[in-house]
Amino acid sequence: MRQLRFATVGSVDDGKSTLIGRLLYDSKSIFEDQLEHVEAVSKRRGDDYVDLSLLTDGLRAEREQGITIDVAHRYFATPKRSFVIMDCPGHVQYTRNMVTGTSTADLAIILIDARNGVVEQTRRHSILTSLLGVPHLVVCVNKMDLVGYSEERFNEIRDDFEDFASRLQLRDVTFLPISALKGDNVVERSDDLKWFEGPTLLHHLENVYTASDDNRIDVRFPVQYVIRPRTAEHHDYRGYAGTVAGGVLRVGDEIVVLPSGLSSRITGIDSADGPLDEAVPGSAVTILLAEDLSITRGDMFCRPNNRPRVLQDHDAMLCWLDSDAHLNPAKLYTLKHTTRSTRAKIGDVRYVLDISDLHRKVPEGPLSMNDIARVTVHTAEPLLRDDYEHNRVTGSFILVDDSTGATAAAGMLLPPRE
Repeated sequence: MRQLRFATVGSVDDGKSTLIGRLLYDSKSIFEDQLEHVEAVSKRRGDDYVDLSLLTDGLRAEREQGITIDVAHRYFATPKRSFVIMDCPGHVQYTRNMVTGTSTADLAIILIDARNGVVEQTRRHSILTSLLGVPHLVVCVNKMDLVGYSEERFNEIRDDFEDFASRLQLRDVTFLPISALKGDNVVERSDDLKWFEGPTLLHHLENVYTASDDNRIDVRFPVQYVIRPRTAEHHDYRGYAGTVAGGVLRVGDEIVVLPSGLSSRITGIDSADGPLDEAVPGSAVTILLAEDLSITRGDMFCRPNNRPRVLQDHDAMLCWLDSDAHLNPAKLYTLKHTTRSTRAKIGDVRYVLDISDLHRKVPEGPLSMNDIARVTVHTAEPLLRDDYEHNRVTGSFILVDDSTGATAAAGMLLPPRE
């Protein structure tokens, strides 16, 4: 079973870091000295319990404030599966970090405090999870111990979330009642939640089916680097390194190189583990071709009869991430798409999404941090692109403000208007 990348999101103090600490602790995925350190810090702070959130809150500022700022990555494995955890920040000012962490996730866990129910950040994170096309969502109603493990309260929150999320494109949603602090229904079942007949969180993570999530039909291979060793042993070696963004590449396959339109045949696929017969989405490989072609970074391999759109004008959903600058319609930004970079300008802002009720509002001013809007984008050079709903790699981009070097926005490409 393939590795699962999952992100934890939610409002401040909903228990994200504690949940990850509980998963690591109860699955015996931490070292003894780590546990001793966490116990010592908890005691020094006057806590009467072991604060498992300290296992993930690695930054000093986070430990002092008791919140998550950066995206903390943790790795653990069980006999059934290996995992990459992305613990994303909950505070509104760090939404950009949440977007970064969730953009590559197979699954997202949204935590909801059982006392507070669905709040604004829950809605914001749910919208972003939908826009980012995360295939699987687990809604964990946390801190059930603080509401007396009430089945009625759990059902109330579930119904409230479902009412809001019915207008989102969420494909696979699972609801779980848990207590990260007490460990109820995280790794082990709880006598206090006997009324819940579903799985524990870890059991669900181990068994969620992800093999069909990747686009294995549309071959997309953005070239990142041309490898020419120029040594006596490899004097005629010419390889094209990159990560498979879609489809399955096999030795012997015919491919076309865009934007030139030149064609060739795959003669070899090299990887860090040696030669391969095929490369699947997410594989970092080097492709060898039968002919020596003029190929450079930013070119893309695809099937002769299955090509991406080649466009300069685009519709997109844009999440503005820059806390220090608004969108400037007169400004040129650097747009980074797969391995290509080009200049771009934002045209019309068609509407801004109201995250409280999903209504489309007329923008009252320039886009500012955390605004989500539908816009038009014009690029100086054509993009070799797919719609985001078909391919999360070739359908996404970021905008960089050249004057500051800041990532200004993240965008998802929509089907072009006819």
